[in-house]
Amino acid sequence: MRATFHLKTLTVAVAALSVASVASAAGLDRSGQDITAFLQDGTYAETVYTYINADVTGHDNAAGRTDDKGYVQGKKIDDIAESYDFFRYGVKTDINDTFSIGVLYDEPFGAAALYGGDNNFVSIDDADAIVEELAGSGDRPITSVAQLEGTIDTIKEGLLNSELPDAQRAQLEEQLASLNIVKGAADTAGEATNVEVRSHSLTGILGMKFGENKNFQVYGGPVAQRIEANVKLRGAAYGPASGYTANINADQDYGWLAGVSYKKPEIALQAALTYRSEIDHDTQIGESFDVGVGNSIKITTPKSVNFDFQTGVNPTTLATAKVRWVPWSDFAITPPNYNQVSKGLTGDDKGLDLVSYDKDQWQVELGMAKRLTPAFAVSGNIGWDSGAGNPVTSLGPIKGYYSAGLGAKYNVTENWAVSAGGKYLWFGDAKGQIPNGDIVSKFEDNDGYVLGAKISYQSK
Repeated sequence: MRATFHLKTLTVAVAALSVASVASAAGLDRSGQDITAFLQDGTYAETVYTYINADVTGHDNAAGRTDDKGYVQGKKIDDIAESYDFFRYGVKTDINDTFSIGVLYDEPFGAAALYGGDNNFVSIDDADAIVEELAGSGDRPITSVAQLEGTIDTIKEGLLNSELPDAQRAQLEEQLASLNIVKGAADTAGEATNVEVRSHSLTGILGMKFGENKNFQVYGGPVAQRIEANVKLRGAAYGPASGYTANINADQDYGWLAGVSYKKPEIALQAALTYRSEIDHDTQIGESFDVGVGNSIKITTPKSVNFDFQTGVNPTTLATAKVRWVPWSDFAITPPNYNQVSKGLTGDDKGLDLVSYDKDQWQVELGMAKRLTPAFAVSGNIGWDSGAGNPVTSLGPIKGYYSAGLGAKYNVTENWAVSAGGKYLWFGDAKGQIPNGDIVSKFEDNDGYVLGAKISYQSK
C-alpha cells in the first residue's frame, strides 16, 4: 500500500523549484507565463526577480547573403546578447472554501540584442561608400552624399510642378522613395544592428473549486498586456534595408486566461492545465522607410498552453514537471512601409515580414525537490526548449537550449520565506537569416545562465 503524506509537509520543497525554473529562448518568450502562485493554498504572495545573461557569438557570412550551401565563415561577431532582467509578482487568497481570487504580474515577451565590432551587422563608418554601394550603378550612378542630396532636392523641385504628367510624377515619387532609403542608410554610418522588445502583463484570476472534496478547480480571468519595441537594421547583411529603423509605440490591449486544476493532498499531487489567448495590438509605428502606406501596425502576441504537475515521492521529496507550448509559427511583425518596399524585391503582393518564425515552441522541464530540515529545502531541474526553428531571425539567433538548475528555499518564519536559484543554459546552434531567407550568419557553441530570487508569504 502506498504511503500517504500531506502537502503541507512539502511546502518548503515546492517553492524551491520555481525561482529560476523558466527562461525561454524560443521566439520572444521570456517569463514562461507562470501561474503557480495562484495554485497555492490559503493566502499567498510572492515577488520574484530574474536575471538572464547569455553569451551569443558567431560569424557573419563572408559571401554576403546566400543560401545555406553558399555560406562562407566570415568575420567574428562578438556577444550580441544584452543582459536582461524582469520581475514577477503574484497575490492570491481564498474567499471561502469554494472561490479564490488572484492577481499576477509578469513580463512575458522580450528581446535585447546589440551587435558590435567589425562585421556585416555594423554599418561602415563612411557615408559616401554606403551611397556608392547602394546607388553607384545604373544609368545615373550616385557616389557621394553630396550628389545624393542634390539629386533628392532636384526631384523635390520637380514634384512642385503642378503641370507634371501623372505618369512622370509617379516615376519621380518612386525614385524619391528609393533615394530616401539610401540617404537613411548613409545617415546611420558607423551604427550597429540593435533590437529591444519589452512587455508587461497583468492577469486577474477567479477560481471555483468543486467535487466532493473540492479537489477540482476551474479558473479564468482577463489579461491586460502592454508591449513596445525598437529595431535598427545596420550593415551589409541587410543590403538595401541597412539603415532601416522602426519604433513601435507602446500599446495596451486585452486577452483572457482559462484553466483547470486537480489536487490530491494526501500524496501532494497537483496538476494544472492553463490556456492563454492571443492578444491583438493595434498601435502606431515610426519607420525610416516612408512610402506613404500609413503608420499603423497590428501585432498579435501568441496564445499558449502550460501544463504544471507535481507529486510527492516520499514525505520529504517532491517530483515536478512543466510543459509549455507556444505557436510562434503564427507570429509576425510586419511594418507597413518596410513590407511595401520589400514587395519590389519579392515581386509579389505579399512582401516580407520584419520578424517571423518557422516552428512552434515546445518546452519541457523536470525537477526534484528535497526537504532537508523543517525550514530548508533544495531542488534541481533539467530542461529542454525546442526553439522556434532554424534558420531563425538574425535578431535572435538561438535554437532553443538544454538546461540544468539548482535552487533552495528557507522559511524565515512560519509565513515568510526566501528562495534563490540558478540555471545554466546550453544554446542550440543557429543560422541567422534575414526576412527573405538568405543566410547571413552562424552562431555556435553558445551558453548562458539565469539567476533568480524570491520573497514569499503564505498563511493557511
